[in-house]
Amino acid sequence: MTSEIIDSKSLKNDPVFGQLSFDSHEKIVFCNDEDTGLKAIIGIHNTVLGPALGGTRMKTYESEWHALNDVLRLSRGMTYKAAITGLNLGGGKAVIIGDPKTQKNDALMRRFGRFVDSLSGHYITAEDMGMETRDMDVVREVTPYVTGISESKGGAGNPSPITAYGVYMGMKAAAKFQFGTESLAGKKVLVQGIGHVGEALVKHITEEGGQVIINDINEERLENLSKKYNAHVVLGKDIYGLDVDIYAPCALGATINDTTIHQLKAKVIAGAANNQLADEIKHGRMLKEKEISYAPDFLINAGGIINVYAELEGYGKEEIKNKTENIYNTTLAIFELSKKENIATHRAAFNIAQQRIEHRKKALNS
Repeated sequence: MTSEIIDSKSLKNDPVFGQLSFDSHEKIVFCNDEDTGLKAIIGIHNTVLGPALGGTRMKTYESEWHALNDVLRLSRGMTYKAAITGLNLGGGKAVIIGDPKTQKNDALMRRFGRFVDSLSGHYITAEDMGMETRDMDVVREVTPYVTGISESKGGAGNPSPITAYGVYMGMKAAAKFQFGTESLAGKKVLVQGIGHVGEALVKHITEEGGQVIINDINEERLENLSKKYNAHVVLGKDIYGLDVDIYAPCALGATINDTTIHQLKAKVIAGAANNQLADEIKHGRMLKEKEISYAPDFLINAGGIINVYAELEGYGKEEIKNKTENIYNTTLAIFELSKKENIATHRAAFNIAQQRIEHRKKALNS
C-alpha cells in the first residue's frame, strides 16, 4: 500500500523494518561480492503455502533504498499472486542493482546463484526485468533453485508469452463485466510498455480485431511494432486522457495514482505491470467510484509463475495453458465479489488470497 514515489532522505532515516513496504517479511538478504561487483537484495515475504518463488530483476536504481522498496513490494505481490492462482508457493523476489546491458555477465550471475543456493530452497529464482532465459541457465550451473531455464535443458522456457496470455484472459473477463461482451473486436486498447510481454499482448488483441495504441520510451521499437501490428503510436507521458476503452499498463508500476485516475477515460484497466496502484486502498477505491473495472495485476499477470511452477510440478504445456486460461474465470469471480460486497476489486482479490494463506497457516499449526 505504498507509492512508487519515494522520498530518499526520509527513507535513509528509517530502519529496514520501518519501511512502508515492509509487510511482516520473513527474510531479507543483502548480497555483496567485491570480485564481481554484485549488489543484490533477496526478499522472502511469506512461505506458508510453499517455498518463495519470484523472478530476479536487474536495473539501475536511484538509491539502494529504492531497490529495497522495490524488492519488498514485489515479493509481497508474489505471495498473493501464488495464493490467488491456487499454487503451493510463497512469495519472493530479488533485485540486482546495476545496468543489465553493461554490468551483467556470467560471473556475476553465478555469484548471485550461489547466494540463492545458500538459502537452501527457501527462495527459488526466475527471470524478470533485465534478465533472459540464458541468465537462468547460468544460475542453474551453481544451484537447482531456479526456474525458467531453457526448454533444451528441461525447463519451461521464456515465461513472457504465457504471462501475456494470462493478461489477455483477464482483459477479456474485465471486458465481459464492463461492456457485456468478452470480445475485444473494435475496442481501443492502449498498451503502455511493449517489451516481451507487451508485444505478445498486442499480438493477441490485434488478432481479435482490437485497435491497439502503443506507448514506450523506445521509439525505434515503437516504429517496428507499429508496422508489424498496424498499431498507432503515441509518444511521451501524456497518455492517460486518451479516448480508449482499455488501458493496459505493461511497464513500471504505480501508473494508477492521484493524477492519472482523474485523467482516465478508459473503463477497463488490465495490464501486466506489477503494483499498478500507487496506493492499493485509496486508488482501488477511487477506481470503483469512477466505475472503472480494474483487473488486479497480481491475478492476471500470474501466467509467468504458472509457467515456471510447471518445472517444479512436472506438468506440460497443455496444463500450463489450462491453468492460465482459468485466470478468466477467477477474474470474473473477483468482479462479482467486488460488486456483491461493494469493495474494490483489488481488495476482493487480496481477501481471497489472504483467506487461503490463513487457512493453510491454521492447518499447519493444528
